[in-house]
Amino acid sequence: MIKQQSMSTQAWLELCLLSLIWGASFLSIRIALNEIGPLTAVAHRAGWAMLILWAVVLLRGLGIPRDLRIWGAFLVMGLLNNVIPFSLMAWGQLHIETGLTSILNAATAIFGVVVAAIFFADERLTARRATGVGLGFVGVVTAIGLDAFLTFDLRSMGQLAVIAGTISYALAGVWAKKRLSGLSPQVAAAGMLTGSSVIMIPLATLVEGPISLHLQPSTWLSIAYYALIATAFAYLLYYRVLKMAGSGNLMLCTLLIAPVAITLGATVLGEELPLRSYFGFGLLALGLMILDGRLFNRRKD
Repeated sequence: MIKQQSMSTQAWLELCLLSLIWGASFLSIRIALNEIGPLTAVAHRAGWAMLILWAVVLLRGLGIPRDLRIWGAFLVMGLLNNVIPFSLMAWGQLHIETGLTSILNAATAIFGVVVAAIFFADERLTARRATGVGLGFVGVVTAIGLDAFLTFDLRSMGQLAVIAGTISYALAGVWAKKRLSGLSPQVAAAGMLTGSSVIMIPLATLVEGPISLHLQPSTWLSIAYYALIATAFAYLLYYRVLKMAGSGNLMLCTLLIAPVAITLGATVLGEELPLRSYFGFGLLALGLMILDGRLFNRRKD
């Protein structure tokens, strides 16, 4: 069951800050993609964020795992939570708007509920949750457009790639619950990004060529933002908000990210989304609010 608790002013402020940070990450990634490939962009994201988080772990005196099974779990977590979704979404952004990417990214919570119901007996799909999931799926299909399922051009494939990334996020949540519970959030995040870097740096080099450090200033600024702020700092902020507000309230972040990304995409890149994208996001948001329970009295499922 989603845990929810009352929100303090501090928790609201930090939740909004987290939403702004992640919302702006879609724009920064798209700017970086003007010069580097999607796999290279992800390699930069994982590598630099990894260094920052291990520095935090060392400064706080947190223990570094020595069990090889934990490091194996980090590798799988890095694959599911970073390598696959980051790469698919970065590639997708080459072919669809940043705002639409953020809308489809909001489906992560929908797929998370479905996957959790499959793998965990205590995460059953109740009538309320099934209603929320159903509305969420309708919202995703509406945002994408039925033509995307009939004509597989690059735009259609870009949208489906983003959806595939959200499914990978959902599977990562299951893996984390099964294999990484008990670890401090900072160590878990640093270990996950280490697993991601071990995979992404060789993969990006093999597919897109040697990773160059001779980049345009705008590209470096974008990398600095999405790697250091929207990944390393955002992970630390995420766990801080989680502790203050609870996992149920954190679902609100999913609803706040998309408007930020849509606004930045329209303002900076001149993007225009079709009306169905906004309507689809509305349905998806309604589904998320039903899952969250805010439209109902706070009674047990």
